[in-house]
Amino acid sequence: MSDQDPSPAVDETASNAAPADNGKPTARSRPSDAAIASFAVPTWIDRVGGWQHRHPRGAIRLGNFDTRMAGEAIADVTIDAPIYVAGLARSGTTILLELLAEHPAVGTHRYRDFPPVFTPWLWDRWLARVPQADETAKERAHGDGIAVTSQSPEAFEEVLWMAFFPDTHDPRHSSVLNARTSAPEFERFYAEHIRKVLAIRDAKRYAAKGNYNLMRLQYLQKMFDDARFVLPIRDPVWHIASLMKQQTLFEAGERAHPRALEHMRRVGHFEFGLDRRPIHTGDQATLERVENLWADGHEVEGWAHYWAMIYADVADRIDADPKLADAALIVRYEDMCTNSQEVLTGFYAHCGLDVDEATLDAAASRLRMPGYYKPAFSDEELAIIRDITGPVAARYGYS
Repeated sequence: MSDQDPSPAVDETASNAAPADNGKPTARSRPSDAAIASFAVPTWIDRVGGWQHRHPRGAIRLGNFDTRMAGEAIADVTIDAPIYVAGLARSGTTILLELLAEHPAVGTHRYRDFPPVFTPWLWDRWLARVPQADETAKERAHGDGIAVTSQSPEAFEEVLWMAFFPDTHDPRHSSVLNARTSAPEFERFYAEHIRKVLAIRDAKRYAAKGNYNLMRLQYLQKMFDDARFVLPIRDPVWHIASLMKQQTLFEAGERAHPRALEHMRRVGHFEFGLDRRPIHTGDQATLERVENLWADGHEVEGWAHYWAMIYADVADRIDADPKLADAALIVRYEDMCTNSQEVLTGFYAHCGLDVDEATLDAAASRLRMPGYYKPAFSDEELAIIRDITGPVAARYGYS
C-alpha cells in the first residue's frame, strides 16, 4: 500500500467516481472500487511494521546498530542545507518532492524504505543481494491516478519522529517543537539517519516531505542552521474540496481493509481516515472546535477552521522570526500551476539547486490546474469557507 504523492502532475485524477451535474466528480463523490482496493496491506508489511510500531526502543537500538554497520561509508558524509517540503496535505507537496528527487544531487526516502525505516543501510544491502522483480507502476491509495513504484520518493520521516516524540500526534498535546526543544538522542539519531540516506543514494543534499514538519520548522533550523523550507499553500475553497474528497476515500478504504487503519497509524498518516487527528498548533480551543465540528458532521466548517488555524500559525511564526522567514519559501499552488516557469525558477534557486533550461521546461510542462472535478459546495458553504479562512488567506495574497 502507498500513501503519499509522487506525481506526474499536480493533478489529483478523479477515478471512477459518480459524476456531478456537469459530468465532473465532486469532493463528495463515491470512491471507486479500484481506489478502495488499493488500501489492502500485504501481510509482511503489516507484521514487520506492527512490530516496529509496538517496540520503538527496540527499533531505535536496531537503528544504532545499522549506523555502526554503515561505519566508514558515512564517516565523511555531511548534511548540507537539507530541504524540507511541508504543508497541509493536498497543497502540492508531492510534486515538489518529486521534482527534488529527480535532481541528481538530492536524496530522499523511497517507498521501498518501509517498513525497516530505522535500518536503511542494512535494508539496502539486503535488497542489493536479492533478485528484484520487474515492477509495473500501480495507482496509490489516494485513488487519484498517481502511479508509483518502490523507487518513487516517499515521506517516511514521521516514523522516526513518533519513536522519539510519542505524544506528537496526541490531540491533547501541542505538536510544536521549536528552537527551545532539546532532544540530544533524537538529534544524533536523526542526523546519522540522514547521512545514511545520503550515502545510499550517493547524494549531496537531503530532501524530505513531511506535513507535520510545519510545527517543527524552528527546531529543524536549530539542528540544521542552513536548512531550506518550501511551504506550499492552496486556495482554501479548492483545498478543502480536495481534503474532503480524500477523507471520504480513506474512510471507505479503511473500513474495507482494517489493516489499512493500523498501517496509517504506523507511518504517521493522520490527515485522513477513521483516526483523523488535527495538528495541534498550541491553540487548544480551536483544535477542540475542529474536532467537535467533524464529529457532528460539519465537515466544511471544520476544515475551514483547521485550514485557518494551521496557516495562521505558520504566518505568525514566519512574521516573528526573520531567520525563519529567510529560510522559508511560500509556494501558492495556483501560481505553481499557472506561472510554472517563474515559480520553479524561484523554487530551485531557493533550494540552492542548479537546473538547466531543458530541465526547467520539462518540470513546468507537467504542472496544470486540476480540471476533472469541482467543489460541490452550496452558496452557504462557500460563504462559511470565505468568512472563516478569508483573513488568513489574505495574508498569503488570496482575495
